[in-house]
Amino acid sequence: MPSVDNNGISLYYEVHGAGSPILLVHGSGGHHASWWQQVAALRERHTLITIDLRGFGNSDGAEEYDSLEFPGDILAVMEDADLRDLVLVGQSIGAAAALKAALRAPERVRGVILGHSLGGIDHPELTPLVKADRAEAEKLPVIDRLLTPAFQRDQQALTFLFTQMGTFNAARMQDLRNLTTDGPTIDAIAEAGIRVAFLAGELDAVIRPATIERAHTLVAGSLLEIVPGAPHSMYWERPDLFNTAVAKLAAALGEDSP
Repeated sequence: MPSVDNNGISLYYEVHGAGSPILLVHGSGGHHASWWQQVAALRERHTLITIDLRGFGNSDGAEEYDSLEFPGDILAVMEDADLRDLVLVGQSIGAAAALKAALRAPERVRGVILGHSLGGIDHPELTPLVKADRAEAEKLPVIDRLLTPAFQRDQQALTFLFTQMGTFNAARMQDLRNLTTDGPTIDAIAEAGIRVAFLAGELDAVIRPATIERAHTLVAGSLLEIVPGAPHSMYWERPDLFNTAVAKLAAALGEDSP
């Protein structure tokens, strides 16, 4: 599988399938293999690119994990694989990196799907809403923020595998710096011509659907998909719903903005 160097850091990525490209950016406990259920479902219609940000999966670690370096990691893969007309899909903290990468290379990007996140958008109304949602989430055990109790009870093998995914990473959530620093404004997104789609679950315990919906109303031309019965880690717990939503939004991002 290919790798690319970004300022001395070797970054691992994989390419699967054929069709319009979708690059998947994992969250804090994931890596390229977290997307196994997306690759299997979507590779006949899309080229799926899965990456490991620095410190995750098969990519090199670093002395420090500054999230402001993550967009450059994504750009390095975009350029190495010569990706164009690309849809970026970011999960949780991966959404912020995906949006920043798109803003640096808008000529390569069709749009960005922000999964269970506002992508770090800096706005005087949205930022306090995200902070309040996060404070409520932190009252729960980490696993309960990500997967529903019913899934944990009924799918114990998949729940165990989910918790094991993060053990392949050198970087841990507590190691990541600047997760909420230097977020783009809504005006900057509009000026770059980047189309945004918000994808969230009705049962998300990390960010409330109401917060996502408010962002949608503020970002002109954005798309919105709130999936009933889905949690923060919808891609894992309800891959059928996640995959359908991603395919739908990726197609819609190719249409003219209303």
